[in-house]
Amino acid sequence: MENFTPIPAAIGGALIGLSAALLWLGNGRIAGISGIFGQLMPPARSVVWRFVFLAMLVLGAFLAAALLPGLDNKPAALVEAPKWFGGGTPLWIAVAGLLTGFGTKIGNGCTSGHGICGLARFSKRSLVAVLVFFVVAILTVTVTGIV
Repeated sequence: MENFTPIPAAIGGALIGLSAALLWLGNGRIAGISGIFGQLMPPARSVVWRFVFLAMLVLGAFLAAALLPGLDNKPAALVEAPKWFGGGTPLWIAVAGLLTGFGTKIGNGCTSGHGICGLARFSKRSLVAVLVFFVVAILTVTVTGIV
């Protein structure tokens, strides 16, 4: 486990939990990214908070990378497509994104919505979803050997 970083992981987890709690307490909304993004098009009744939340999510990542460069010793890079895939990395990422979006639609939410907010609310549906996420992730890593 050469990449085990418990302190930054704990700080990141606490900040994610804090942001989810603030959104729930301040706006009465669940911080499920797929739901927030999915309600932008066509615009829902309350679009402004969705844009602000998503913009701050991206801005926070950029600020963390700029202000805390010591968290990772190598520059950020996109994952490369497997050698057997002939379409190139951009197509690989696009297909992965579409499959992820399709999965969140089928699962009625994403890992952030189910895993962070759903479990915190003791949702049985979210517990089942998270268990399925973990089982599929373990199987995928086992089959592909990609970590």
